Amino acid sequence: MATDFDLAGLRDAVAHAKVQWQLHALERLQERGISRDEVFTAILKGEAIETYLTDRPLPSCLVFHKRQEPLHVVASLDAATGTAYVITAYRPDQEHFESDYKTRREKS
Repeated sequence: MATDFDLAGLRDAVAHAKVQWQLHALERLQERGISRDEVFTAILKGEAIETYLTDRPLPSCLVFHKRQEPLHVVASLDAATGTAYVITAYRPDQEHFESDYKTRREKS
């Protein structure tokens, strides 16, 4: 499980509709048939499986959630303003992840 990322703060921002959508995220959601509601649910109920603490301008994390299909969401939190930033979302595949969709496969 990922540590050192304020997942509770990210969830609070989403719960209070303090969310900014990166253009990249909106384009990918449309291309991939992923709804904003799915992204919100993933952040609110999912598990942080990776953190990217050196990401700039803000640290980010990879959240995993599975309802009918697995979903990964990369998001960051501006703790100073309490704003969540959705960077991208995608459906993980077994080419890149193990069957749990949480563990990355080793690169050959």
